[in-house]
Amino acid sequence: MSERRRVVRTARERLTSTSGTRVAFDRELARIYAQNRLSGALFTPVLVTGIATAVSVWLASTAAAIWLVCALASHAIVVLVARSFLRAEAPTVRPWTRRFAIAEFANGVAWASMVPLLNALPVDVETAGIVSLFVTLIGIALTTMMASSIPAAVFAGTAPIAVVTMVVFALKGGSAAGAIAAMAGGAEIYFLLLAHRLHRNGIETLQTRAEKDALIGELEQAKANSDEARRRAEEANLAKSRFLATMSHELRTPLNAILGFSEVMKSEIFGAHATPTYKEYAGDIHDSGQHLLNLINEILDLSRIEAGRYELNEESVRLAYVVEDCHHLLKLRAKNRGIMIRESFEPRLPPVWADERALRQITLNLLSNAIKFTPQGGEISLKVGWTASGGQYISVTDTGPGIPENEIPTVLASFGQGSLAMKTAEQGAGLGLPIVKGLVDLHGGVFSLNSRLREGTEAIVALPANRVMSPLPRVPEKGEPARDRAEAPSGALRRAG
Repeated sequence: MSERRRVVRTARERLTSTSGTRVAFDRELARIYAQNRLSGALFTPVLVTGIATAVSVWLASTAAAIWLVCALASHAIVVLVARSFLRAEAPTVRPWTRRFAIAEFANGVAWASMVPLLNALPVDVETAGIVSLFVTLIGIALTTMMASSIPAAVFAGTAPIAVVTMVVFALKGGSAAGAIAAMAGGAEIYFLLLAHRLHRNGIETLQTRAEKDALIGELEQAKANSDEARRRAEEANLAKSRFLATMSHELRTPLNAILGFSEVMKSEIFGAHATPTYKEYAGDIHDSGQHLLNLINEILDLSRIEAGRYELNEESVRLAYVVEDCHHLLKLRAKNRGIMIRESFEPRLPPVWADERALRQITLNLLSNAIKFTPQGGEISLKVGWTASGGQYISVTDTGPGIPENEIPTVLASFGQGSLAMKTAEQGAGLGLPIVKGLVDLHGGVFSLNSRLREGTEAIVALPANRVMSPLPRVPEKGEPARDRAEAPSGALRRAG
């Protein structure tokens, strides 16, 4: 509807405009005309006085003075009308256009009066024609340049000069007079076309300026909308953080009690249950509470990562040791599902500068997903090694159902799950991979998933080269030659890059 209203408003403005564009353009064109006339308020009288002085060689001083007074008076009328327009508040363009045309017509008549005065003298046709044509061209050119933004004013100001010149010399007869009359008519047509072109250029300039202003307005509005959306997002994020912090406390307190009491009941510390089913129920309660607690922890971790409040506790860490420890933690779970886990670590990898807890969480999440989605009798490969750019990587490859290529962005999003995974494996919250990606990004690394349907998935975490720690050169003792310096011991390390 807003686009339709805009089109209707534009059509209405064109119909009511004197130039066929917009009312605002008409007002701007009139303002340009008035400013042009005021800018020539001092130059034009000097020009008119010079012409009157030059023509006084042929004209009587009285006739030249009368023409000078008439020309100056008509020019003063044009200047007064232009000044009145600029002083008016929100002027209507149509009546002012008529006033401009009337003032220019009076100015043109004053200029045209020079031609009959010259031709009334007892001088030859050539001299009168040359001087008359000179005055005609100056008058037409001056009016065209000053009033080009108002076509009606151009025509009203130049037509009297050209018509009077053509009529006077046409009545004289003769080839010379006819040529002068033709040149006056040709000059009028040329300058009218020039004025039309200047007018179109002015309209195009105004249209370009209006489009630029509209674009700037749209950009400012878009920026305001963006700032407002960002403010609301920040408020929503703050509210989310407060909610999660509150709910974390409110949920963990009863959960700890549930986990503690269910552990006691499951272990039958105070005696065996009268009904064995109660022990099974206590185990289910404990497992459900543990699952809920893990889910709360994952949501809080993801929230801190997204809010930029997850602080890395960086230290020297060896990737191979972290991956091996995580393998031992989940080895029993994989064995119970009949899954074999193979390790392949490159030897003598230097440590990296990273958060060990984050690296453990990354490895546990990837390995848990691999175990979850690998069918019984499948195989998982763990690799740690060098990247091509000098960094280090962790690779976890499974033989599960795989992920369709179009679903990879989905599984990397919060609470996202692939369609095949939901059919072939136990359900999860869909937070493991987003947490992995967030933690890898905090380390400046790259997380990627490579998967083929029915063949498996490979998850790769690559840490940049500037996190790999390289040996520091040993400080030589005083007087020791450079060639005898031994290699630095492996304990002295620095960050590469």
